[in-house]
Amino acid sequence: MVDLERIRAETVAYFQALDENATLRHHFRHADEEDGLWYIEAVPERGELIVIKQAELTSAGRLHRYSWEHLEDEHGGLTDQAIDPEEDPLEAIPAEEFHRVWTQ
Repeated sequence: MVDLERIRAETVAYFQALDENATLRHHFRHADEEDGLWYIEAVPERGELIVIKQAELTSAGRLHRYSWEHLEDEHGGLTDQAIDPEEDPLEAIPAEEFHRVWTQ
């Protein structure tokens, strides 16, 4: 049987290490099909951009935040997929814009 607590602890430790040791951060915004906005902070890791913080601002004005400190809840969770700004519909934004939303 898989030890889900161990897997969760390893996942938290992985994202926490990426966050705490990052020397370069990228910030993006994405509009979804339901008129919500996604704000993303990603760091390079082994040739990929890994999302370490993600905030969803719904069309109703609700804010959901995900990071190693809060991986998931009933509304969603931190993506486990690398992003590719060349392929994904992402708009690069200044770090200040990301942090303004993140700290609401």
